[in-house]
Amino acid sequence: MKRVMGFWRCWGLVIGIVIGNGVFMLPAVLAPYGKLSLVAWIIAGTGTIFIALVLGMLAKRHSMQGGIYGYTRETQGDLTGFLIAWGYWISILAAVAAGAVAVTGYLSFFVPTVSSNPMISAIIAIAFIWLITAINITGIKAASTFQLVTSLLKLAPLFIISVGALFLGDQANTVIDSRVTDTADQQPTLFLISEMVMITMWAYIGIEAVTLPSDNIICPERNIPRALIIGTLTATAIYIALSYGVMTLIPLTDLAKSTSPLADAASIILGPWGAGFIAIAALISMISSINANVLIVGIMPDALAKDKLMPEFFSSKNKAGIPIKTVIVSGFLASLLVVMNFSEGLLSAFKTLIMLSTLTVLLPYTTSSLAEIIMQRREINSTTKINWVSFSIALIALLFSIFAIIGSGFVIALQGLILLAAGLPFYFWSKVKF
Repeated sequence: MKRVMGFWRCWGLVIGIVIGNGVFMLPAVLAPYGKLSLVAWIIAGTGTIFIALVLGMLAKRHSMQGGIYGYTRETQGDLTGFLIAWGYWISILAAVAAGAVAVTGYLSFFVPTVSSNPMISAIIAIAFIWLITAINITGIKAASTFQLVTSLLKLAPLFIISVGALFLGDQANTVIDSRVTDTADQQPTLFLISEMVMITMWAYIGIEAVTLPSDNIICPERNIPRALIIGTLTATAIYIALSYGVMTLIPLTDLAKSTSPLADAASIILGPWGAGFIAIAALISMISSINANVLIVGIMPDALAKDKLMPEFFSSKNKAGIPIKTVIVSGFLASLLVVMNFSEGLLSAFKTLIMLSTLTVLLPYTTSSLAEIIMQRREINSTTKINWVSFSIALIALLFSIFAIIGSGFVIALQGLILLAAGLPFYFWSKVKF
């Protein structure tokens, strides 16, 4: 199959997933933490850069389909590789569901009854999942082009809010109000920061996506690392400026209740029409994020099936080279996640889905960092010495990933463990059959 993804399409994939629904929804989720959340943004951004560097080093060594799965399986065995790939697939499904939920939140800006009626919200969210699924079934060229266009469209509105907040924002709005906090101030500061990093990491999840479709990338050894680093730096700068800007524009008591925080911030800068403009930009961004996740949702099961760790059903492709059966199954599962989580309200459903998705993708970050360390140790001989710079980068990425995982809490960790265990029957069935 002809390789169709150059640097800009790779960059578009990174930006499309990373700057997705998180930047438009997280200001409300993080409102109870006030300015302390900026510390989490800085820590998460710095840690993500180290993770991006590790993934870039691995890509230079050997780009392979499945990326983080391939590196893990090569260094830590079939079972660990399978669990990481399975968990990552779950994280993408949760990300697709969370993106669809976020879409309904911003649609409520135009139609307020959308967010107040769980059934209508769920139906709309599911409809968007299947609309994007239909686009991706046509082929990776169309999906990646759609990805690049939507990624570029969403950056200008974010810049407007960041700059506008410099002139119209009030720092007094960033002070934590007792009406906003509940039990947050009763937790140890270190755990509080870990929890915030876990939440803010949702906004960075997706940098690894560009390592997955390596079979479709032109010069992957060069374009993957470049897209990783430049995409991460782009996102970090936007996140910090935007998060603080929104907090200066909207009092935290109001921000904590908002289902469309950036649209509310834009109404202060540009008036009612500006809020509508940002709401449309948010919808484009979220659809872009859903598209990016659907674009890669079939890669992990396909890679597992090729390695005979899952049934051949998951590697069945259509004429466009898309694992169509896996994509369709993924659409049904993402729709199911939407239905299961909407009963507790939009923001609650969004927070649960993003923490579950973040947990199951932090595990591959952990094993990928470990893979770089293992590969370096394997290469040590009389003529090759350890590269302490890259070794240190991998070690920092490993420790950061573990620190962020701690912030998931018991309930999310238990749900993640159950979902990982659900994949074991497929693994052992494949081992017996093959």
